Amino acid sequence: MGGTLAKKRAPKKPVPETRTLETLSKLSEPEQDLLRHVEHGYQLETDSLGRDPVLRKLDGEEVVRPASATRNTVEALKERGLITEAKSDDPLKIVWRKA
Repeated sequence: MGGTLAKKRAPKKPVPETRTLETLSKLSEPEQDLLRHVEHGYQLETDSLGRDPVLRKLDGEEVVRPASATRNTVEALKERGLITEAKSDDPLKIVWRKA
């Protein structure tokens, strides 16, 4: 029995989209706004259920509550792989970072 054994590989996990021009052009206005703020020194925070997004300036106490951003806006950015959850000292708050 001189046959070779084929190695079985685990099925590939779907890879989140990377930040390409095409990906960014598909973003809605609120998604682009949140991402722009995160890229320019703001920290995106939501409650533990992902609602009520707030942008907090990292070097100060300035807080911006984006009127057009919702839980779905944050979820869409997460699904596209543009933001990820970061550790937070507050169990009732989720901090989001640029991926």
